[in-house]
Amino acid sequence: MTTVSTHDIPREASMLGPLARVGVLAYGALAYLAFFGTILYAIGFVGNWVVPKSIDSGRAGAVAPSLLINGAILVAFVLQHTIMARPWFKRAWTRLIPKHAERSTFVLLASVILMVLFWQWRPLPTVVWRTTSPGTVWALWALSLSGWVIVFAASFMVSHFDLFGLRQTWLRFRGRTYRPVGFRLVGLYKLVRHPLMLGFLIAFWSTPVMTVGHLFFAAMTTAYIFMGIWFEERDLVREHRASYLEYRRTTPAILPIPRRVEA
Repeated sequence: MTTVSTHDIPREASMLGPLARVGVLAYGALAYLAFFGTILYAIGFVGNWVVPKSIDSGRAGAVAPSLLINGAILVAFVLQHTIMARPWFKRAWTRLIPKHAERSTFVLLASVILMVLFWQWRPLPTVVWRTTSPGTVWALWALSLSGWVIVFAASFMVSHFDLFGLRQTWLRFRGRTYRPVGFRLVGLYKLVRHPLMLGFLIAFWSTPVMTVGHLFFAAMTTAYIFMGIWFEERDLVREHRASYLEYRRTTPAILPIPRRVEA
């Protein structure tokens, strides 16, 4: 189950002037709009739909330099996500920036890296597999879109605006104390522990034409997803202890396959 920052935002926001409060909210809104724009572009980028530059569009270059450039940007995204999501980093980071801006800053930096990825991605269009059956093509496109639907649905089941930092800055703007969403079992989280990650996996792998570039992207992001789950669950066990251990024992991580629970 995905959780968000556990930092409290005190009522000192009530001491902020009107312009400072507007600035707080504007920063959160900017970060959220950056996320929303990049996630919408990502749907077109991965699916080769509508957007001017997608995962398979553009002039292909040499394989080795293309893999190095693509891999370097993906590694930058992984490092940013992995390091900035850790509790020890948040404690150190919020000595430099306000606690209410921590999540928005995380979201904004992740969005910037994704923008660079879209801009600098080198296509590798050699086909690994392809299906030409119209029914299969449409089915795979629908499956990919369903993955994105799962991503959005899972984020709202926890707290979409908290997950992407807008709730924290809104509460700061209102002069109210922030309380973390906490550990909740709702909707898809009753079936799998990480439905948001399941949605990404479905979206990334469901394609009627799998090129070398797309395969590299899907493989790299899949490796990161499972690595990220491992790190995240260590933090969740420390935070929620027995309740999360029981949840992990009874609920699968990704695939909604019922487990046999021993008494």
